[in-house]
Amino acid sequence: MLPIPQKNKPVFEVPPVSRLEREQVEKAYARLFSTEDGKMVLGHLQSIAFMRAYGAESSDAQIRYAEGQRALVAQILRLVNAGRTA
Repeated sequence: MLPIPQKNKPVFEVPPVSRLEREQVEKAYARLFSTEDGKMVLGHLQSIAFMRAYGAESSDAQIRYAEGQRALVAQILRLVNAGRTA
């Protein structure tokens, strides 16, 4: 039987990575999104994640889905920024 997740604890935890591996990933994100195509894709991701508003009639599922998208795009932006400054 699968363990029941505890409240406020993620169902899946990201395995730890070494500092070197993290820096390599950050630099890869920075390189990828520094190209013209990468800038266009990142701009598109930002527009679909952050430039949308939901009304009061929106379901909990819609809002959670949108927040998941925003969190993912925000994580990409953090990785790009970290890779540019490394």
